[in-house]
Amino acid sequence: MANYTFNESVRLELGDVTLIGDLVIPENAFGLIIFSHGSGSSRLSSRNRFVAGHLQRSGFATLLFDLLTEQEDQEYNNRFDIPKLTRRLIDTTYWAQKDSRTKDLNIAFFGASTGAASAIGAATAVGPDIIKAVVSRGGRPDLADTVLPDLMVPTLLIVGGRDEEVLALNMQAQDQMQCIKDLEIVPDATHLFEEPGALEMAAQLATDWFRKYVKPGKQQPLHQDRP
Repeated sequence: MANYTFNESVRLELGDVTLIGDLVIPENAFGLIIFSHGSGSSRLSSRNRFVAGHLQRSGFATLLFDLLTEQEDQEYNNRFDIPKLTRRLIDTTYWAQKDSRTKDLNIAFFGASTGAASAIGAATAVGPDIIKAVVSRGGRPDLADTVLPDLMVPTLLIVGGRDEEVLALNMQAQDQMQCIKDLEIVPDATHLFEEPGALEMAAQLATDWFRKYVKPGKQQPLHQDRP
C-alpha cells in the first residue's frame, strides 16, 4: 500500500478564478500527472479517479481539478471551449511549478475525451522542457488539429477497439503529429471503457508511458525516427 506525503483537496488560485483540485502525492513520487477531464465531467469522474489511483500506486502524484467553476459549468458552451480549457490547464501547470508540494516534480498530462484536446494544446504551448508526456484516453485530439504538427511532447493515444469513429479520428490525428507518438487499441472496448478489464488495461498503458518519459533523468529525443 502506498504511503502519501499529501492527499487533500487544494484551491488553485489562477488570477481571476479559483478552481478546486484533489492532489495526491505518494512518497518519493516520480512525477506529477495533471488530469484534463472531458466535457460534462469533473474531478470526481470515476474513470479518471480509477486511472489516478493506478498511477498513485505506481509512484506518481496526481492532480484532478475542475477546469470550470460551478457557475461557468452551468453554461453548456463552456464545456466545449477548448481554448478556455487549454488556458486553464496551462495556468494550472504554472501553479504546480510554483507550489512547494509539486515544484520539484516532472509534469505530464492525462486527457480524457475532449480533455485530450486541451492537454495537447497546453503541452504544445508550454513545451517539452516542462511537459514530459501526454496520454489521451478515448480522446478527441482532432479538436486540437491546428497545433498537432507543432506538438513536441511524447504522446500516447489510447482508444477502444469498438469506438470506431473516435478511433478513426485518432488515427488521423496521429498522422499529423511529428513528435514521438503511439496509438494503443484496447480490444473490444467502447468509448467509456466500461467492459471488464478495459479501464485496467488503459490505466496500465498510461502508467507504462509515464514511466518511460516522466521519471527523473529520462532524456528522450523530441521527434520519432522515421524508417
